[in-house]
Amino acid sequence: MNGSTKMQTALIAPGAPPGWARTLPQVTTRVDKWLWAARFFKTRSAATDAVAGGRVHVNGERVKPAKDVHVGDTVEISIGALHRTVVVTGVADKRGSAVVAATLYAETPESIERGERDRLQRRLARPLGADLGERPTKQARRRLDALRRGQRDR
Repeated sequence: MNGSTKMQTALIAPGAPPGWARTLPQVTTRVDKWLWAARFFKTRSAATDAVAGGRVHVNGERVKPAKDVHVGDTVEISIGALHRTVVVTGVADKRGSAVVAATLYAETPESIERGERDRLQRRLARPLGADLGERPTKQARRRLDALRRGQRDR
C-alpha cells in the first residue's frame, strides 16, 4: 500500500464467488476528510477551516488539512468550548452512518472526564434571568399590568 486514500478490495474468503468483495480498512487519509467522516463536522469545508485555523492537532502538532492520519494517531479537536482528545481506531474518507463513524475513534479517559466536568458546570451554572422565577402566563401578566396601572394612578 502506498499511503493513498484509494479504497482497496479483497475477497472475503478464498472460495468466495467472484464479485463478493469487501473494502479493507484504509491505511491513511487526509485529516480533514477523516474529521468529516467521523462526524465531528457537518461539512468538509468546516473541517478544513478548523484544521487550517489551528483548532485541530495531530499527535500534539498543529497540522495542515492535507496531513495524513493513521490508526493510532492522537487527534485533539476544539469546537467552541468543547475540547476532545481521541485516538484514531479506523480510517475512512467517505462519510457513513453515525454507528460507523463512532468506530473510527476512541475518546481518551481524560477527555471523557473533562467533558463530564464541563457538562456538570454548564448544568449548575444559572442562566441569566433564572432568579426571576418562571415566565408569567397571559392572565398573570394582565393582572400585573393592572396592578402597575393602579399604582401609577395614585
